[in-house]
Amino acid sequence: MELRPLRSFIAAAEDGNISRAAQRLNLTQPALSRQIKGMEDDLDVALLERGAHSFSLTPAGELLLREGRLLLERADALEQRVRATAKAQTIRVGYSPSLTAGILSPAIEAFTQVHPKARVELSDMAGNQMIEALQKGTLDVIVTAPPLKEIPDISWITLQQQAWCVALPRQHALVAKKTLTARDLNDQKLVVYTQRDYPDYWSSITGWFKEQGMNARIASECDGVTSLISAVEAGLGIALVVERIACLIPERIILKPLQPQPAPVCIAAGVMNRQSKDKMLAVFVEELKRAGEVNHARRLK
Repeated sequence: MELRPLRSFIAAAEDGNISRAAQRLNLTQPALSRQIKGMEDDLDVALLERGAHSFSLTPAGELLLREGRLLLERADALEQRVRATAKAQTIRVGYSPSLTAGILSPAIEAFTQVHPKARVELSDMAGNQMIEALQKGTLDVIVTAPPLKEIPDISWITLQQQAWCVALPRQHALVAKKTLTARDLNDQKLVVYTQRDYPDYWSSITGWFKEQGMNARIASECDGVTSLISAVEAGLGIALVVERIACLIPERIILKPLQPQPAPVCIAAGVMNRQSKDKMLAVFVEELKRAGEVNHARRLK
């Protein structure tokens, strides 16, 4: 059933007069009559009982009037929602959970207060996957540690610098020490992120061990922060992680300061240069920067 002739029928039924209904719909009387007759032919029922100068509704016509009004209300509401969705911009965000805790959530909350119609879609991904998705256009912004190798078409906006710490199971012998040194980690079993998915993390960790003249014993490689935490909790080894991970750590794991420190981890927002004029995306990145600054200030206190 088409909506246009349905609207015409309802207008005629409500007015009780074909001529007045045609005038309200900006149609000629014959055109309106043809629309109603077409509906009757399509439904194979009589909707009107026509007299010489007036008409009345048949039982089928009364049903169509009653239910047709509800149908048009729903159709109009659906049209408004579709139009509103088309106008509302969606920002697709890729992120690293271990780096963005305390930054991403307050940024989204602040952003949606300014742009209540905007939608934010989140994707938890490995760093190399995020960069690939950003370049393909399936993500609009990524929040992670920038790769060591510069990528010409991506701009990085620094949000925060993060120090390193060591995650230990509570039963580990090193838990008694207040601060751990590089020597404490020599020959310890390490739980790390996979080299394939996190090549820069791998380079940072193994490079630091070489600088310190220590032996790195890789006991387990994990594809994400959840599996890394589980591996440490199960006693498979210890892990070098950024302090940002603290809010994700369960009670059975202890975080210890580390000295000397590897180079700090830069947490940044990456966007494609071609999107530099996207005003709404720029607002979202500003909220990320603000959240990073506020959270960092609280941590320093």
